[in-house]
Amino acid sequence: MCAVNTVNAQHSHHKPALLGSVLHNKCSRCRRGDLFVGHNPYNLKTFMQMNEHCPVCGQRFEIEPGFWYGTGFVSYALSVAVCVATFIAWKVLIGFSLDDNRLFWWMGLNGLLLVVIQPVLMRLSRTIWLNFFVRYDPLAAPIV
Repeated sequence: MCAVNTVNAQHSHHKPALLGSVLHNKCSRCRRGDLFVGHNPYNLKTFMQMNEHCPVCGQRFEIEPGFWYGTGFVSYALSVAVCVATFIAWKVLIGFSLDDNRLFWWMGLNGLLLVVIQPVLMRLSRTIWLNFFVRYDPLAAPIV
């Protein structure tokens, strides 16, 4: 019984990884609470509904009015990164040529890919933007 409590106590003080918390859309203060109400980014009725406060530590997510406008810059940077990655992958695997329209095939498929992953990029950009302004606080995470 004592060994189980020791393991739980060690696990509760474990600092969650930044990259893991960002990829799973967790609160930047405690890295445990969910930012969004639903977990499915492709439920288009609710994909951007956010909790007002972190359900774990109580951190307010909208720090000031218009706080989320900056996520457009982050979303743009993520989109450019996806375009560069697909461009490099296409160049290495298939190559480019104007003679047989391979460039235009890449442009069309890249555009389709961006439309398909846009809900994920929008959520990820909000998580990254919040992490710019709210730092991890080990005292904010409750002991379970």
